[in-house]
Amino acid sequence: MVQRLIISDRAHLVFDFHQQVDGAQEAEKGSKSLGTTKKGIGPCYSSKATRNGVRVGDLLMNFDLFAEKLATIAATHKRLFPDLNVDIDAEINRYKVFAEKLRPYVRETVSFLHNSLQQNKTVLIEGANAGMLDIDFGTYPYVTSSNCSIGGCLTGLGLPPQTIGDIIGVVKAYTTRVGDGPFPTEQLNEVGETLQVRGQEVGVTTKRKRRCGWLDLVLLKYTNFVNGYTELCITKLDVLDSFKELKVAVGYKSNGKPIDYFPSTIPELAN
Repeated sequence: MVQRLIISDRAHLVFDFHQQVDGAQEAEKGSKSLGTTKKGIGPCYSSKATRNGVRVGDLLMNFDLFAEKLATIAATHKRLFPDLNVDIDAEINRYKVFAEKLRPYVRETVSFLHNSLQQNKTVLIEGANAGMLDIDFGTYPYVTSSNCSIGGCLTGLGLPPQTIGDIIGVVKAYTTRVGDGPFPTEQLNEVGETLQVRGQEVGVTTKRKRRCGWLDLVLLKYTNFVNGYTELCITKLDVLDSFKELKVAVGYKSNGKPIDYFPSTIPELAN
């Protein structure tokens, strides 16, 4: 399988100091923390957005330039977070080793994908995270730092919209969430505990127990607006076997009145 691994030369590198910053920022928020995985993803995206991020291509093409960029980005973070522990020389030496290990797997992936499509090959794109963690359309700010909705296929891979065929929405037969944020169908009771235990609902990265609740059709309908599913794959139906009665959310009310949209703000969703 390793021979089939391809790494995009446009992929941004997450450095150890990104992870340190992630933890420091989360600690600063105190009781208002977002429940981040502290893996440095948010700070890495910040570097990307401020155009001082370092990409895989930088690592492989000109190592002296890479070392210069690494020192610059580390210094920028040190100014913002003086307590950061960054040994630039050690990092440069470490990445010199990484560069040669990665080199066989790195290539320019936009042309690779388009060539595959021109050869009538099937391309399967698997989305990471979930629709409601999308930076733009999720429960902001309790989201990830990328577009994990359908738009991420286009911006992440360099594909034009007309190349997309089937869009398969993968949804559990109940609703779960890791981290903080409003959760209208959450069951803080025996129901939620049963769903968590029977479904083995534990965060892959954080190892935290997932919060569990009944299936939220309002949320599912909203994600369909954004993604345009052509079909659904419903998982974990067997987890519900032990319940004599099942519930599903079919509508939301805001201030006592029915609404026909998914709330954009945390206060309204929490309400």
